[in-house]
Amino acid sequence: TTAAPTSVSTGFAGHAGSGGGSNARSKNAAGGSVGTVTGVSASSFTVSTPAGEKVTVKETSSTVYDKGTSKSAASAVTKGKTVLVLGKVNSTTITASQVIVQPAINLSKASASVISFKKGSQSASKTVGQIPTDYKEGSGTIVSGTAATKATKAALTSYAGGIVDRVVRLSNGEYEVHYIGVNWPHHIFVTSDFKVVGAN
Repeated sequence: TTAAPTSVSTGFAGHAGSGGGSNARSKNAAGGSVGTVTGVSASSFTVSTPAGEKVTVKETSSTVYDKGTSKSAASAVTKGKTVLVLGKVNSTTITASQVIVQPAINLSKASASVISFKKGSQSASKTVGQIPTDYKEGSGTIVSGTAATKATKAALTSYAGGIVDRVVRLSNGEYEVHYIGVNWPHHIFVTSDFKVVGAN
């Protein structure tokens, strides 16, 4: 894996290897979030995650809607409903490719694993489960498509509260799902068959 240019690695570590020098801070990487709809307008809606993060969801003509496992329509998105949103992420705004209303996620259980962000408090530093032995923050290749969708869903089913802003394939074939908007976790590790095995 080639190293990312140091000029872009401030803040978050740079992730090299994805399309001509793109890095971990690339805007509009594949990701998503899960939470409760707090407001609906003509072409967007807002979501509050279990950790209190506010997310703006932009809808397009190509956004697909599902309710549980059945196809649905934009009208299924109403205030108070739980939604899982997948799409291109830019900070706290998601341009939705898919919205799943009432997803099969136990929000109270999944959010119990997350430490909410509090201004002025230091990020928690702990590791649970299995982290790939050769993992280095900043390594791997940003992915999109089905792999990113499946890894994002897996991560949000176990850890609800923040926003997945990118998914990175590691050299061992596993995925590191990058998580923002919470004090912990920041990285969720998912196997090549999309099972969550660890977080730090």
